Amino acid sequence: MLIKVCGMRDPENIRQVAMTGIDWMGFIFYARSARSIDSRQWTVDSLKKTDSPSNCQLSTVICQLKRVGVFVNATPEYMMETANLYKLDYLQLHGNESPDTCYALQKRGYAIIKAFSIASADDLTCTTEYEERTDYFLFDTKCNSYGGSGKQFDWSVLASYKGNTPFLLSGGIAPDSVDAVRNFRHPQLAGIDLNSGFETEPGMKDAEKIKTFIDKIKK
Repeated sequence: MLIKVCGMRDPENIRQVAMTGIDWMGFIFYARSARSIDSRQWTVDSLKKTDSPSNCQLSTVICQLKRVGVFVNATPEYMMETANLYKLDYLQLHGNESPDTCYALQKRGYAIIKAFSIASADDLTCTTEYEERTDYFLFDTKCNSYGGSGKQFDWSVLASYKGNTPFLLSGGIAPDSVDAVRNFRHPQLAGIDLNSGFETEPGMKDAEKIKTFIDKIKK
C-alpha cells in the first residue's frame, strides 16, 4: 500500500517525514491553502545537500520519494512549469479540471492524479469520464473548500466504484484510523493520503506519529 503525506512545506519537517517510510510526498501549489508551499523556502537540490554519512542516507531517501504537486484549477502552462522546476513525478489536480485537461497533460508525459470530493455514491459517477485519462484517482471528503476538511467520509460508498483506475483514499485519516484502514478492502485501492490528521499546525507534520502509524499499517 502506497503512503502519501501531503501539505509539506518546511525543509526540516520534510527531512523528518522523508525518513518515516512514506512513498510519496505532496506539495500544495494553491495560494489559498493554509499549506501552500512558499517557493522561496527551499529547492529540491537544497534538500539533497550532504555533509555527513547520515545526510547521505537522507539524500538517498529523498531522491527515492515520489514528489506530487497539488494544483487547483491552474493553467496547464503553470503546472508544467512548476513540475519542471520542482522535479515533480505526479500532478494532482484537485479542482474542476476537465478530462481533456488531464489527458492533454498525460500526453505530454506527466503522470496525473485526479481528486474527487465524495459524500455519496452519486459523486462517483463522474469518474467514468476520466478513465484512461489519469493514472490515479484520489477520493477525498466533500466540503466547502478543496480538501483539508479533516473529516472522513463514509468509505462504504466506494463499493459503488467499479472503475479500472486505482485510487488513493484521503480525508480525515488520523493516528487512530489504523484499524479502519487495515479493514478497508477494494480491488482498486492503491494507497492512502495523510495530511491534517498528523499535524501539529497547518503544514507541520508529527513525524513520530506518522512512523508509528505506518509501522502499524504495514505490520
